[in-house]
Amino acid sequence: MSLHQFTPPEELYWELFDAVQMSGIFPDSKTFVDCIPKRPAKDILLDYYEESKVKAFDLLEFVKANFHLPPDPKPLDIPQNLPLEERLHLQWELLRRDPDPEIQDSSLLALPHPYIVPGGRFREIYYWDSYFTMLGLKVSGKTYLIESMVANFAHLINTVGHIPNGNRTYFLSRSQPPFFAKMVELLAESKQDEGILEKYIPEMLMEYLFWVEGDTELYLPGKRYKRVVRLDEDAFLNRYFDDEDTPRPESFQEDIHLAQRTTRFPYKVYRNLRAACESGWDFSSRWCYDPLDLRTIQTTAIIPVDLNVLLSETERILIYANKMVGNEKLASNLEKNRRNRIEGINRYCWDEKKGIYLDFHIKFKEFVDRPSLAMLFPLWAGTADAHQAGKVIKYVEQKLLKPGGLVTTNYNSGQQWDAPNGWAPLQWIGFEAFWNYGRRDLALELANRWTGLNEKVYERTGKMMEKYNVEDLSLEAGGGEYPVQDGFGWTNGVYLALKEKLKSNSKS
Repeated sequence: MSLHQFTPPEELYWELFDAVQMSGIFPDSKTFVDCIPKRPAKDILLDYYEESKVKAFDLLEFVKANFHLPPDPKPLDIPQNLPLEERLHLQWELLRRDPDPEIQDSSLLALPHPYIVPGGRFREIYYWDSYFTMLGLKVSGKTYLIESMVANFAHLINTVGHIPNGNRTYFLSRSQPPFFAKMVELLAESKQDEGILEKYIPEMLMEYLFWVEGDTELYLPGKRYKRVVRLDEDAFLNRYFDDEDTPRPESFQEDIHLAQRTTRFPYKVYRNLRAACESGWDFSSRWCYDPLDLRTIQTTAIIPVDLNVLLSETERILIYANKMVGNEKLASNLEKNRRNRIEGINRYCWDEKKGIYLDFHIKFKEFVDRPSLAMLFPLWAGTADAHQAGKVIKYVEQKLLKPGGLVTTNYNSGQQWDAPNGWAPLQWIGFEAFWNYGRRDLALELANRWTGLNEKVYERTGKMMEKYNVEDLSLEAGGGEYPVQDGFGWTNGVYLALKEKLKSNSKS
């Protein structure tokens, strides 16, 4: 099925799209792109051309007459006196969405099975969020939802060739951190059925090929194509990218205004903003030449350590699954790729002087000096040696562990993936990283700090948040393009998973 069958809003509504997104009639640029048309887009557009000529034309009223605005989520009737964990087990129903109907010219990509959305302004499934949501679904005994979400992602791979950022037409040009193979592994563990690994070999492989597309055409070191970069004879490492270089439809006005305030070619700014969205860390000092200036964003010039660790995990799971079914030749090729990838991570992303993993700058051929929690991914996956792990843990414990948990970076840039903010997925990565290398005391301390912060904010607000201020526990998190969202899928998931770890440790 061709991607051209899924037309994004900017190509359906043309001048109407530009008018709405630049007018500011909606405080959030995502509102209009999520609207559901009441009739075919071409008819709406023709009427717009005629009606907008009239002096008294009201753009907001025109949109309301021709579109269903995104509905507000309905509150779930849960007794107030329940303990937080019990409330969260019930709250999955608030974030659950039934299979989608096909609606002509809607931006929503219909999914055939139920799924969990993050909450707030995020009314669709998100790729990497879903893995951390699944951790909580497992604790809640909702394996059927993990199964249906994995099936939805397999459906997207088979339909569009990869897992997009989310199930929206305007997300199709990019993906997000590749957790699909980890989701399949989690489902197999939850059901105690390794046959699930075999079942999803085709989709895991198809997603892997999306990320490494073009590697066989890169004959010389330094060459790059889409998401692949050849750094030397053996090191093919990956970067984040986006197939489009235009303003994001869901942040249209914001992107245009940012590009207008720089002397760079706008398309370069747009591509790098989009690539940062593929990273999941949108936005962070990590991606900027000047850590305090988003206009200097350079995501596509960076080899991220966490992305390459994730792809080494995809390779590991594919190797195991293919050996299980006797595909020895494919398994052998993947073993070579994984070995070269891990050696490449150690060659280009390990800074022995600082004792941490850092991203690598493709053009400048040097470390990107932006220490972040991405350094914990090799420990989470078990690819670091004991020497590396010891140094990383020492650095994190001294520099990034705060009263409420792990802070994303130590840069206070005003971006949301920077200080003073902590995010649920990175707390889980940290917990597993410490646990894997014998620092169970530190893992449990982190779990207590993070879940304690979740509980404190919940007692104060009645909400689970998208992100938290881990430095000053009396203040809310901030930064980013939109207000702090509540719900919240991955926060609920990681909270439940960490509470289960704390309980099982207290029993042992």
